[in-house]
Amino acid sequence: MRIGTALPQPPNGDITAITAALREAAEDGLSSAWLTDPIFGIGPLVALAVAAQSAPDIEIGTAVMPTHFRHPVTLAREAITLDIATGGRFTLGIGLSHKVMIEGMLHIPFDRPAQHMADYLAILRPLIRDGAVAHDGDMLSAHAEITFRPIGPVPVLLAALAPRMVHLAGAVADGTIVWMTGPRVLEERIIPAINQAAADNNRPAPRIVCIAPVCVTDNADAARDRAAKVFNLYDTLPSYRAMLDQEGASGPADVAVVGSADEVRERIAHFAAIGVTDFVAGQFAPATTATPPAPSSGNSPPRTRPVRRRRRPDLSQVVWSPAASELRPSLRSRSAAAAAHASTPSRSEQGSRSPVHRPARPTR
Repeated sequence: MRIGTALPQPPNGDITAITAALREAAEDGLSSAWLTDPIFGIGPLVALAVAAQSAPDIEIGTAVMPTHFRHPVTLAREAITLDIATGGRFTLGIGLSHKVMIEGMLHIPFDRPAQHMADYLAILRPLIRDGAVAHDGDMLSAHAEITFRPIGPVPVLLAALAPRMVHLAGAVADGTIVWMTGPRVLEERIIPAINQAAADNNRPAPRIVCIAPVCVTDNADAARDRAAKVFNLYDTLPSYRAMLDQEGASGPADVAVVGSADEVRERIAHFAAIGVTDFVAGQFAPATTATPPAPSSGNSPPRTRPVRRRRRPDLSQVVWSPAASELRPSLRSRSAAAAAHASTPSRSEQGSRSPVHRPARPTR
């Protein structure tokens, strides 16, 4: 199982914070780094394109991009562009988002979400894979061509919790990205279902990326209290609340991976044992309190020292993982792939019926 990290979404749009976190993740030997698209935050595709230039040897991905905000033709073109900009190391994570957000913000009906996603993938996947699509769907249609090709295959991972979405993740997409989902639900329902869907459709074994809140601390109770407050939103969204109920969790704090380094290592190892292929740490810090003031004399107000933020724990030291050379392609491999891509004629140069040469993506 590979170990990755979730990148910050700075509220002020500071891409340098994302760049610094990505560079640190690469230096720590982590295999991947993922940026969310919170709709109202910084655009992840542009931010990753900028940040990745400072960390040339780590997989980057979105986790996840809501599909209603972009037509699949647009997203396919942007994903291929980002893959080229990053030397063939981009993985595209997409999802439906939530009814309250899509209908509340976009005033787009959130009807038949699984059919929407089926049509979306039917357009997106062929465009990324082959550069052309002709699809007339119930909810989305496209007859389009993209004349430039990615360096790598640009895997498409689907945020999948409900049964039909899990089926699509295995039968059509390249796997799933889950969040706020505990090991019981993964082991008993999601992992068997997605593996079966892939096998039934002669697809490769799907990638199963699990993102979970993580805090290495000697004060587990404080960390869980913090998790309950920080992640309270997910307790109110029906899809996540359903996962918590199926897990037997009272709230988000119950699925947070919290404790000492040994305890966190043991919890994450369990995800590997049940079939998770990638564990991604959404690191958070427990609440801290100011240092108690020293006794003061007279009427002067007590002086306190500012609270200093703790540096995030180095998960490469907390969680055992294979050598970096086994997890990440070398810079030499990336350069070879980029050079091969540069010499590949475009689809228009080849002719619309000619096969498209696509260099193999380096093994991670």
